[in-house]
Amino acid sequence: MMECLDPVVFFLSGALITGGALFLWAQTRRRTAYGRYVSAEGRCCPARLGWFLQEVPAFLLPLLLLLLTGGAGGAGGAGGAGGTGRTLLLCTFMLHYFHRSFIYALRTRGRPVPLTTVLYAAIFCSLNGFLQGHHLLHCARFDHTWLSRARMAAGSLLFVVGLSINIHSDLILRRLREPGEVVYRIPHGGMFHFVSGANFFGEIVEWSGYAIASWSLPTFAFAFFTVCSIGPRAFHHHRYLSVCLLHHHRYQTRS
Repeated sequence: MMECLDPVVFFLSGALITGGALFLWAQTRRRTAYGRYVSAEGRCCPARLGWFLQEVPAFLLPLLLLLLTGGAGGAGGAGGAGGTGRTLLLCTFMLHYFHRSFIYALRTRGRPVPLTTVLYAAIFCSLNGFLQGHHLLHCARFDHTWLSRARMAAGSLLFVVGLSINIHSDLILRRLREPGEVVYRIPHGGMFHFVSGANFFGEIVEWSGYAIASWSLPTFAFAFFTVCSIGPRAFHHHRYLSVCLLHHHRYQTRS
């Protein structure tokens, strides 16, 4: 049995909110390098290994908490809808990171990842994985009507839709490249018909649904951080694609 560590949960949630706000402010002043915008100079890690190492802590830590401590310490009781709700929400969180660690990471054809990026991402995933797992298993309170509430249904639906968009968009991006290629091509199909950063959009929808379904400070803090970190990336990426399309149109016009 593990008791709820309220001060730790509050501190980590506050760190996510503060960090997200600072990250958003920093990106309004200078675009943060990521993905294909990152220079491959210096010490780098192969893309597949890098993605695995940085994402897997967010899967393993909640799994270890679930297996070793269970939900007996939860404030709402371990049985009934309370225990089911905690396990269900934790499994949705773990599902995303299982896919990122063991499926996406092994199939990606991306560029090598700087070791510093892998390190920072692994630290974030470790802390966030502990926060989400510990809060849902040992702190969250759900009454017996929780599973039948519209908020739970709406949040779960958003999560599934967002996860599907994210996975499908990553598949479209991966199919743009032949094995060994790192060249960038403009994606088409799926949600890319509607938004230029469909993969970013899907992840924002996904974690917004997760926060709505659980309705708690740690999950909203994580969703807020996601919007603050991924939102500006999607904006900068849209501007980049707009410039590329404009240049392509001018080239075709002159031809």
